[in-house]
Amino acid sequence: MEKQWYVIHTYSGYENRVKANLEKRVETMGMQDLIFRVVIPEHEETDLKDGKKRTVKRKVFPGYVLVEMILTDDSWYVVRNTPGVTGFIGSSGGGAKPTPLLPEEVDRLLRSMGLHKKAIGELDISVGDLVEVLDGPFKNFKGNVEEIDVDKGKVKVSVDMFGRETKMELDFEQVQRV
Repeated sequence: MEKQWYVIHTYSGYENRVKANLEKRVETMGMQDLIFRVVIPEHEETDLKDGKKRTVKRKVFPGYVLVEMILTDDSWYVVRNTPGVTGFIGSSGGGAKPTPLLPEEVDRLLRSMGLHKKAIGELDISVGDLVEVLDGPFKNFKGNVEEIDVDKGKVKVSVDMFGRETKMELDFEQVQRV
């Protein structure tokens, strides 16, 4: 069985509490090998309050939490019976197992939250390769890969800017091989 993402419904405003409760239950019940990540889909917004700029996190889907897990009777029971959880989305009830999210749906959500990181295998680059910067202030610039830090998901690229070599550190998903 492989791990997949499921959506659970919570009481409105209880998302953070459900995440904390579920993470604690996973630890106390020894379910780390079946339940992996609990994520509240959020995005950051800049807000103006009392004439001051501030960054606030807004829930993308209020009342819903994502859980990455291997669905077994035990893991399903632990999540379903976590305080604040009203049920799984994609389950017709009556003991029917829920339907997981499609990988592309999860990928899009995690990427929008900045949580999806490309693995080095997905990147297909090595030191010395020519890459193009895909986003940020140096979008469309091309440079040579100087260093790859797999643990941090970063790549150091040397770019020619105004006739000078400039080194920059970028995330894996910010570059692609030319």
